Amino acid sequence: MKKILLIVSGGIAAYRSLDLIREIKRRGDDVTCVLTKSATKFVQPLSFASLSQNKVYTDLFDIENESKIGHIKLSRDADLIVLAPATANILAKMVHGISDSLATSILLANNKPLLIAPSMNVKMWNNPATIENIKSLKNNGHIFVGPDDGEMACGEVGSGKMSKVEEIYKEISYLINSAPLKGKKALVTSGPTIEPIDPVRFISNRSSGKQGHAIASLLSKLGAETHLITGPVNIPYPDNVKVTEINTANEMLNACMSSLPVDISIFAAAVSDWKVVNQSSKKIKKSKNKNNDMNILLEQNPDILKTISENNKNRPELVVGFTLETENLIKSARSKMIKKSCDWIIANNHIQNNESVFDNDMNEVSFLTNKLEENWGLISKKNVAEKLCSKIIDYFDNAA
Repeated sequence: MKKILLIVSGGIAAYRSLDLIREIKRRGDDVTCVLTKSATKFVQPLSFASLSQNKVYTDLFDIENESKIGHIKLSRDADLIVLAPATANILAKMVHGISDSLATSILLANNKPLLIAPSMNVKMWNNPATIENIKSLKNNGHIFVGPDDGEMACGEVGSGKMSKVEEIYKEISYLINSAPLKGKKALVTSGPTIEPIDPVRFISNRSSGKQGHAIASLLSKLGAETHLITGPVNIPYPDNVKVTEINTANEMLNACMSSLPVDISIFAAAVSDWKVVNQSSKKIKKSKNKNNDMNILLEQNPDILKTISENNKNRPELVVGFTLETENLIKSARSKMIKKSCDWIIANNHIQNNESVFDNDMNEVSFLTNKLEENWGLISKKNVAEKLCSKIIDYFDNAA
């Protein structure tokens, strides 16, 4: 049984922390609650005491508690501290070392892992001050879950909703349970590559990087030392992951080769198959094309997946490829798996429910090995990462 200290700050989402307590207790762990004075305006401490079956703490100057230096003891007795919801106010106080309450004193004196679930208005979340505060807290090693997008209590829509209880508990479980991939090294490619035509134009695709980033994030949470090699994307990088930014396929290949040896390699990037031979060092002008046309000569890029799979000196123990097809999905994927000498391949169609898989949070995939074929159906890209990582854990457990 693990001991979790739940700190609740004063936001409208404070009532949802009651459901989090239920989930923690249902999983067999112990939870003790600390409420800020603002939090008590939203939910009565008695509710937290009844559900946690433990004393609830609210006052820094409680005589009984502070006679034992309670703000120190509470953090030392816990295996994990969870701040949910975390308002913009308490995050700012953490960054600047303010300890004007029991909750902020615990956070300042804390020596345990800290999981933060933000909840605030979308404008507050996107405010430059909050953005800088989040960056600072992440740099200090604190782990965030959420926030989610949706309609706020105030009626505005955007990012700022506290994550679902199920998602918060998943993060809790990663932090309090043993890391099954500890000691393993992992390489993940993500996003698109871009191939220049001239200094301002290029060939690329609409890959968002969401799938590769989700896989890299989860591998890290499961204990693997993870290196993410990514093309240009507009999404945040995962926490606690080494990141190498690249543009071209050649740059991605060189970064992959430099990262070897690794135990696990997952190639989720949408690498351009072609690059421009007659790349111009200057912007190509329309005025120079009298016939109003332009010819671009292309040649094939190196095959990164095949190159790593067939690397006799430093081949990873497990090589996983991704493929996107517009027709004959399974047949094409299995042919590619054999041709590229990879161990597993994840196959998905370009169109799902009349929407492109690119920049979508959902993915409909099939998982293939030499002996196995599983249709995972239409699930979130985070769920794809979870199912794939579960397969990876089983693989190394069985190999031990």
